[in-house]
Amino acid sequence: MTERPILFSAPMVRALLAGTKTQTRRLVKLPHQNPLGKWEPVQCGGPNGGRTRDGKILPLQQAIGHSRTGEILLCPHGQPGDRLWVRETWAGPLVDGDVAERYGFDWADYRKPTFCSYAADGGPRPEFMDADGNLQQRWTSGIHMFRWASRILLEVTEVRVERLQDISEADAKAEGASFHDGLGIGHSGWRHDFGDVHGDARSAYARLWEQINGPGSWAANPWVWAVSFRMVTP
Repeated sequence: MTERPILFSAPMVRALLAGTKTQTRRLVKLPHQNPLGKWEPVQCGGPNGGRTRDGKILPLQQAIGHSRTGEILLCPHGQPGDRLWVRETWAGPLVDGDVAERYGFDWADYRKPTFCSYAADGGPRPEFMDADGNLQQRWTSGIHMFRWASRILLEVTEVRVERLQDISEADAKAEGASFHDGLGIGHSGWRHDFGDVHGDARSAYARLWEQINGPGSWAANPWVWAVSFRMVTP
């Protein structure tokens, strides 16, 4: 079993904690290009569990116009049974006398999620605030999160490779979309976190993808790793 870090935005962290997100899609980064600048992964994945939707294992990657047989492109996010520790925007523990006395911990024992604050929770914990209600320590990007500060651990259950737009309605829901009831003040539908409401989960996910990857990124229909997982902690 291998552990790897994986970065999630605050809305996706909230979906993870709510139990509505059990899949993630990440771009397949290709190591080469053919003269036309286009790639067509005929076979992709390798012995790490990369599979097509019909269950076939895809051990090779080939480019149009090239014969690079035997080249294996492994999923960088692991194989079934591997674990992913989640990186998110956070603030580290305030290691001062007051906090130490309040919680009764030793100086050498403060490196735990218990003493961290996370932006996805909507704001810092009270002990991170000064008398004027200001955050005493800056938020830090999840890119710079230490392993000990991660509070969410996932276990990979399946890895597929597919075109982005091949995502099914069920998979779009597994990406963390939730149903919003308009309750008389708007129309009901699917959305991610507090984003726009859409008639189906696929449309909501397409909107989310473009927000993350930029205009036109959904229409480009790139190859993606579709990674399914289950929560280990918390």
